[in-house]
Amino acid sequence: MRGFSGDLADRIAIRERIEAYNDAVFRKDAEDWAECWAQDAQWQVGDHAASGREAIRDLWVRLMAGFDAASMYVNHGALAIDGDHADSRCYMLEMLKGADGSERLVSGQYDDMLRRDTDGIWRFTARRYTVLQVR
Repeated sequence: MRGFSGDLADRIAIRERIEAYNDAVFRKDAEDWAECWAQDAQWQVGDHAASGREAIRDLWVRLMAGFDAASMYVNHGALAIDGDHADSRCYMLEMLKGADGSERLVSGQYDDMLRRDTDGIWRFTARRYTVLQVR
């Protein structure tokens, strides 16, 4: 996948979905974060994986419990839309403050699949996160 293709309104809606995901991380809002996912979604983050919105939410809550603060900044790499389905690649810079006071700077890549659900809202059906650098 390379570049950006598809209807401009859909491209904006998908970018807003990615940004809403990050906003929910900043606020540690599990309900808003979970709303970004389709009911039948798959999430792969490091050695962790979950299937289904509720299991994904539960995994996120467990992972976030280790952080006092998490900040995520996005750079969109590519987005291709085909009807009600889309593939996306984006890069994240994460600033993490652990519950133990430690701080980390992490860059990573998300490879995403999204679907426009029956309510017209774009949601993730699959997200795979790969760490690129840690400092």
